[in-house]
Amino acid sequence: MWRTVPILMALYFVNYLDRTNLGIARADISAHLQLSATMFGFASGIFFIGYVLVEVPSNLALHRFGARRWLARIAVSWGLVVVAVGFAPNAPTLLALRFLLGVAEAGLFPGVILYLSRWFPTAYRARVVAMFMLASPIAAAVGTPVGAWLIDVGDGLFGLAGWQFMMICSGLPAIALGVVCWIALTDRPADANWLPDDEKRWLIGVLAAEEHAVSSRFDFPLRRALRSPRVWALAVVYFGVAYGLYALAFFLPSIIAGFREDFGLTLSIEQVGLITAIPYAFAAVAMYLWSRRADRTGAHTRHVAVPMLLGGLAIPVALYLDSPVLVMIPVTLAAMGVFSAIPSFWALPSRFLTGAAAAGGIGLINSVGNLGGFAAPYVTGALDDALGSARAGMWAVGLMMVISAGVVFTLSNDRLSPSTPATPPVRR
Repeated sequence: MWRTVPILMALYFVNYLDRTNLGIARADISAHLQLSATMFGFASGIFFIGYVLVEVPSNLALHRFGARRWLARIAVSWGLVVVAVGFAPNAPTLLALRFLLGVAEAGLFPGVILYLSRWFPTAYRARVVAMFMLASPIAAAVGTPVGAWLIDVGDGLFGLAGWQFMMICSGLPAIALGVVCWIALTDRPADANWLPDDEKRWLIGVLAAEEHAVSSRFDFPLRRALRSPRVWALAVVYFGVAYGLYALAFFLPSIIAGFREDFGLTLSIEQVGLITAIPYAFAAVAMYLWSRRADRTGAHTRHVAVPMLLGGLAIPVALYLDSPVLVMIPVTLAAMGVFSAIPSFWALPSRFLTGAAAAGGIGLINSVGNLGGFAAPYVTGALDDALGSARAGMWAVGLMMVISAGVVFTLSNDRLSPSTPATPPVRR
């Protein structure tokens, strides 16, 4: 665990920064490239069009060529595109590069989920996914103030605007991590020369028994998996998860910056970044503790539905409160809800998918679900332009999260789980 998970965490940390740093630079990049709120939302969301189109083929390529090679390829290519975004001279170029960024990144998240399913038994999978995903709220908490600082110090440096300097600086670590993945990752436990022989035999045996139990009950070929109602139900659930996640990522800094108009509170860009970090700090703690509880009880569907329902009900409440402190309470609850749901959610597909079906099914769930990542910034920005208020957009966020919770409530662990004996404890 301590060899593979930290590398994957670092990869996802940089990945989250690179796909959401547009939100940090919204004011500067909109002024520099003359973007309306709708166009900014489209630039934010078009990333997911490229992402969705290539997601399933990318995950099947990872299944064929191995995680080490494919994750390295993904990291290097997305890093190069992010650096190129820093040199975008106009809105059409920005749109094209954001689309290419989605193509380059496609397969990273579902590829890591597939990779972890080949290394960790079911009984520990949600907490391992949570450890990997801790990078996301940490990146959101740390990345916003750091990104704001880079914009500030980089403005005018080497003749660049501050947002350009930030993009270039955030793309370079991805390229370096691609090299690390190539050198340090191992595709399966059987290939891990660094793993003691007794632990290797035990881990291979446990994972093989779990895979046999799943395949003996469900035995989905790839084509059937891609048509499975279970797979599509999970894709609908993840649409709501991604909608809430990326609405917060792209527009939370703007909401906090709006405290000046709403409450007469003047904030610098660095202060906006620090306040933005608060919900994500709470979300990181909640996500890990909630995932441990999910693994302990085995009730992963309930551990998805409850936080999504909480978050969906909380986010619209923030629109009707009369102080910045009170506004941050439901916003923090919404962040805790959406992040806490994700690790338990990704423990579900491997309960009924194996092999190529798992690669394709997980890729499909993530790609269809991530259409929510396109819809959230675009719809929110369009509603803002049309109505002159963020309220309708935030109501849409809450509604999508509640619908997601309702769909997952209809799924039971029995419908998603094979009849397997209890997994032996994982050695630490």
